[in-house]
Amino acid sequence: MRKVIALLLALSALPAIAAEPFARSAIEKTDTIVPGQQLRLTVDVFAPGFFTSPPDLPLFEMEDALVTLPEERAQNLVKTIDGVQYAGIRRQYAIVPERAGSFSIPPISINFAYSADGAPTRGTVTTAMTGFEVSDANTTPSLFSAKDVEISQSFDKSLTELREGDAFVRTIIVTAKQTQAMLMPPVDTGAVTGLKQYTKPAQLADGVAAGRGETLSRRTETVVYTTQKKGEFTLPGIRYGWYDLDRPGKANATLPAVHIVVAEAKLRAAIAPEPVAEHRSLPEHRRQIALRILITLGLTGLVWMLRGLPKLILNRLEDIRKTILRSERYRLHVLRQTVLGGELPAVYSALHAWAVSDGFRTLRDRVADIPELSNEVHELERMLFSTHHGYFDRRIAANSLSARARPRKQMNNSPLPELNPSS
Repeated sequence: MRKVIALLLALSALPAIAAEPFARSAIEKTDTIVPGQQLRLTVDVFAPGFFTSPPDLPLFEMEDALVTLPEERAQNLVKTIDGVQYAGIRRQYAIVPERAGSFSIPPISINFAYSADGAPTRGTVTTAMTGFEVSDANTTPSLFSAKDVEISQSFDKSLTELREGDAFVRTIIVTAKQTQAMLMPPVDTGAVTGLKQYTKPAQLADGVAAGRGETLSRRTETVVYTTQKKGEFTLPGIRYGWYDLDRPGKANATLPAVHIVVAEAKLRAAIAPEPVAEHRSLPEHRRQIALRILITLGLTGLVWMLRGLPKLILNRLEDIRKTILRSERYRLHVLRQTVLGGELPAVYSALHAWAVSDGFRTLRDRVADIPELSNEVHELERMLFSTHHGYFDRRIAANSLSARARPRKQMNNSPLPELNPSS
């Protein structure tokens, strides 16, 4: 009995196992997956406490598949496991398989920072390998898979009041759901004899709001037509093919043919004869000459008085530029840019110069009252001056700089004693 009690006491004295972050992923569930269909891979990252920097989800490659990370807002999650509350962040990848067969999604390694029991911690989690099957839907390479495909067109002017040489603009918009704009094929507008046409580069957009929280992708094509002769013409109808995911099978979105009437160009008006100059009397002629001389002298005097104005303006602009360069705000801006994108030795030199310019003897003294920046400076020094591996978070360091008010000058910052001490 004593041994059992001793064993229980020993077990109770052992430290509790710390909660660890973890990640999980899941591919979107659907009855049938066909080539060209966009799938969503949901990735959830959980950490005890709260995140101090968002998870950095990397792009990964898959053979015969297009993988993107849409610019969508991340979703915050909360989960309690064994009495421990976890904060979670959810992001979604978009995956478009280009062929039928089996696909494997590789493990995804994700870096982030979080706070556990008040201590800043860096974490790395890896998702499990998963996969999916793509069936052969007998789709052709010219088709793409999507839902709710719609096509529309508009013109910038009436097509029944044109004349030879006139130009008009045709705008065609294709929208679709559960696909990406880059996968939507161009619209075949055909060609019409008697009309010269020029097609501008297409405009692509994803994540366009469609109401009720839904989004769609959009392809906008612009065609400029120029009439070359009079007559009646017809822009052929358009048939835009796609693979319908709602009703599995091939479908078409269509536009009707458009009738155009071009009239003969208007005749140019004849050149009007130049008016005969009126005979002016001698006194009137002299007055006009005198007036012109006075105007010329006045303009000359004005130019002479303003001759120094450009130099004065340039000197003033130069003074403003120097003031901006000497300002603390500009120095902090340059320092933040160096921290975010410079080489590590250059970053450390810039931070040290900043500390000296603020009246501090060392960089350590300067960041002593900025805990976040002090931690990052410590990590930077470990990476530069020791064999230990550190992790310098540029964003945290830059944000610590931007959030800091004007520094307090250290007293007695000179290493030399006072010239005339009071006592």
